[in-house]
Amino acid sequence: MDVIIVADRRSGAAIIADAIAALINRQPAAALGLATGSSPEPIYEEMTRRHEAGVLDLAGVRAFLLDEYVGLPPSHPASYRSVIRRQVVDRLGLDPGQVTGPDGNAADVLEACRDYEAAIQAAGGIDLQLLGIGSDGHIGFNEPSSSLGSRTRLKTLTAQTRADNARFFDGNAEAVPQHVLTQGLGTIVEARHLVLVAWGAGKAAALARCVEGPVTAMVPASVLQLHPHVSVVVDDEAAAGLSLADYYRSVFATKPAWQGL
Repeated sequence: MDVIIVADRRSGAAIIADAIAALINRQPAAALGLATGSSPEPIYEEMTRRHEAGVLDLAGVRAFLLDEYVGLPPSHPASYRSVIRRQVVDRLGLDPGQVTGPDGNAADVLEACRDYEAAIQAAGGIDLQLLGIGSDGHIGFNEPSSSLGSRTRLKTLTAQTRADNARFFDGNAEAVPQHVLTQGLGTIVEARHLVLVAWGAGKAAALARCVEGPVTAMVPASVLQLHPHVSVVVDDEAAAGLSLADYYRSVFATKPAWQGL
């Protein structure tokens, strides 16, 4: 696991956009795993700048969403299908047909989960998966106590997660759906490269437990410690709880350029 501590979000976004661009240059039909929430927004903004400058072309890319609310119409502005359309599809010139997500409005959500897993496998797996981290240590919507080997499935959100997401529902936590479909932890760690981003002091405690704590279902993000290629990109505030922060800075400062992210 590489921990990269940056001065600000834009610097971190540029590093991640470099990695995505390098992947697409090598593999134009790469499969990207897209996260929602505030954490990946600077990355999508940086990718948009590069696309508008003519130096980033995602025409052949396939994209997969981490999760989706159950029962929220796809047209709802807070549905993750809508969020990704606004932040990625429309800005980067993707064909909406290139984006696949779990169907939170399916008549049979269990079948929808199986279909989604099958779609990932049919694409050859995800090459690079973007991740944020919740204040309780969740990734995707894998809340504390999630099985480390879990697959795409129905999950019930905690009160904390609903409160955290109320900002996307006019501040009303009661309007946040109680149920979601989410890639499981076992699904997430099958991606070839995992990139977790965290900004601000509010993520510091969860990040420290993810990176330096024990691997435990009570901190779902700690499963990343078992993956062979994980890049954790954070700002100084989010890194405040890391006991080896100075070491991580030294490692990144002396990292050979050929290694990339």
